[in-house]
Amino acid sequence: MQATQREVEILQALNDTGSCRILDLSRRLNVTEETIRRNVKRLAAQGLVTKLHGGVQLRDWTPEPSFAQRVTEHPKAKRAIARAVAAAIPDGAALFLDVGTTTAYVAQALRGHKGLMAVTNSLAVAQALAPVEGNRVFMAGGELRAHDGGAFGAEALAFVRQFRVDFAILSAAAISAEAGFLLRDLREAEFARAIIAGADRTIMAVDASKFGRSAPIRIAEPGAVARMITDAAPPPAIRRMLTSAGVAIEIAPAEETP
Repeated sequence: MQATQREVEILQALNDTGSCRILDLSRRLNVTEETIRRNVKRLAAQGLVTKLHGGVQLRDWTPEPSFAQRVTEHPKAKRAIARAVAAAIPDGAALFLDVGTTTAYVAQALRGHKGLMAVTNSLAVAQALAPVEGNRVFMAGGELRAHDGGAFGAEALAFVRQFRVDFAILSAAAISAEAGFLLRDLREAEFARAIIAGADRTIMAVDASKFGRSAPIRIAEPGAVARMITDAAPPPAIRRMLTSAGVAIEIAPAEETP
């Protein structure tokens, strides 16, 4: 079931605080409370929200740390994953990179490559790759989010859909055995789907802390991902889910300690 524009706006309104009154949503979106209730019913049927008395709550919501905070979490694991991803990318490749913190590490690891064409909605990725001579970096337009420097919106989606690339490099907020790769933000998921559709191969770069976590929005069918590169073996249930979907699992070698 595809979310309507109003349902996207409802999810965006819930993303900051986790819950909201139906009355406040109707005023914010300038529609009747009954219209909001119908949209909420559809979102609840998709497992994205939980209906409350007089309100609605984003399912499994907790405040998301800022990009600056998240980029300092599990740095050794993210550097190891980034090196392994970079090793899979040849010079001269065309690739998409999303706005995740692990993807920012990947961009740093790719600075030794030559002649890359990178398409991204991440300011951190663009800043890492643009100064390297011989690279071509295309930055998606749209509204720039303050907390992570990511560009989102209709303009960003229309821009990224113009490209066909060799690799899509994505991150995820959670991986569950039941639902696969998950995100917390609908706009990020829409962007990820557009990236997957425009790439020959998709690589998911995720550290082991994401295993077993929960998030409300599924990115795509697990089989849309060709390879997952991580820093530790996933739990058996997640491994079975990925293997049955045809996802190759690669464990990145740990950093060598001096």
